[in-house]
Amino acid sequence: MNISILTTKGITVMVETAYLPLHSDPRAERFVFAYYITIENGSNQTVQLLRRHWFITDGAGQVREVEGEGVIGEKPVLTPGASHSYQSYCELDTDIGKMQGNYTMQQQADRELFEVVIPEFVLTVPARLN
Repeated sequence: MNISILTTKGITVMVETAYLPLHSDPRAERFVFAYYITIENGSNQTVQLLRRHWFITDGAGQVREVEGEGVIGEKPVLTPGASHSYQSYCELDTDIGKMQGNYTMQQQADRELFEVVIPEFVLTVPARLN
């Protein structure tokens, strides 16, 4: 597993990735990767995650942009010291790629919006590293 961690304005995003060979079909150029994200609120403000914005780049340099509300159908509220974890997946046409992006968060006290950077992380078939 690869791990990437980044903190923005007291909000830490940790990403772990894994290749899913049972869901992939390399002969059909279908490579499926899971990513596990933990968002931890290290600030002194209660915040809510409102939106996500992803940039997904495959090994051929093709970039796909994905935006939407919340994460996996949720808009979690994180009090100071709280965390929220979820998992999702990404399908690529190549055996290597990367993802990066940001979350739009809102401070609950004053409704101020701010962006939290999701660290860039690599999606790769383990055999490619040999």
